[in-house]
Amino acid sequence: MTETIVPITTDNLEQCIELYIKVFNSEPWNESWTYKTTKERLTDLLHTPKFTGFFWKNNETPIGFIAGNSKTTYQGITFYLAELCINNEIQGKGYGSKLLQFLEKELQKKNVKSIYLLTSNGGLAENFYRKNGYVVNNNRIVMKKNL
Repeated sequence: MTETIVPITTDNLEQCIELYIKVFNSEPWNESWTYKTTKERLTDLLHTPKFTGFFWKNNETPIGFIAGNSKTTYQGITFYLAELCINNEIQGKGYGSKLLQFLEKELQKKNVKSIYLLTSNGGLAENFYRKNGYVVNNNRIVMKKNL
């Protein structure tokens, strides 16, 4: 078994697109991602200023990917974790935590001071992040307006 974690580039973006559709169109998310919308989302993310992302595979089988971008704040550099996607055939076996820890170590090398993300209330994703030491920021709220 040859597992490798490499930066996300245009060379492996297609594998990320396919994995994203497979994972998020399945339980428990049951979303409706098309190839076109997924490609646009991940391509835009890849081209975001200060992008950092990693793709993890075992030989040619995708394990998952993690990606986002850094921003400067008055408290230093923070990282917005936009996507974490683990192959649904192997979820719940520690791969997500390992990939998150890998990202955290890489960000520490870049002097990033914090990570923030958005996730839905309750459920598997919130529990996953809490298990990995993330907490709700009581100084912020998410606001929305439908157009």
